[in-house]
Amino acid sequence: MGLYEQHVLPRLVDLACGDRGFDRWRVEASAGLGGTVLEVGFGSGLNLPHYPEQVERVLAVEPSTVARDRAAARVRASTAQVDFVGLDGESIPLDDDSVDAALCTFTLCTIPDVDRALSEIRRVVRPGGEFRFLEHGLAPERSVARWQHRLDGVQQRLAGGCHLVREPVRLVGDAGMTLRSSRSAFARGPKPWTYLTVGHAVV
Repeated sequence: MGLYEQHVLPRLVDLACGDRGFDRWRVEASAGLGGTVLEVGFGSGLNLPHYPEQVERVLAVEPSTVARDRAAARVRASTAQVDFVGLDGESIPLDDDSVDAALCTFTLCTIPDVDRALSEIRRVVRPGGEFRFLEHGLAPERSVARWQHRLDGVQQRLAGGCHLVREPVRLVGDAGMTLRSSRSAFARGPKPWTYLTVGHAVV
């Protein structure tokens, strides 16, 4: 991993994903969660202020040491216990059926083998537990989708492997989870990057 990926990119992601305009989306994604929650792609802890008080423990998977360092103040302020448990969503070092729920925000776009990561999430969440997600992805508008396909290769090179054209609802369904609800809309900002989906699935 080069200097850009290791030190610059995590700061850029923290800045971009930390936009206050995403707060209401994060609240919606985490509403109703409780107990022990696995968060894959924990980043700098931007979801922590939005977790319900019923969340007692967060098991965080995050590969970037810079992101984990930037999360320190949010971890200290959190009412939930936060433990870093792994670096890679494709191989989560937890027992089967060991967490109550899982959360991903702006993460499924980047994981190289996203199907394997979703399989791992399904493995560690107890039967009947929840998977919540907030992701950007392929827009339904043809003109926007064309630009997303054009920009996808550049996006992957500049943004740590992030794809613009993945479809989170389809990915979750293909992983064998049952989708309970989802909502998609454009957020503020350039449309190729801001078609967001917040969803709730059951394992």
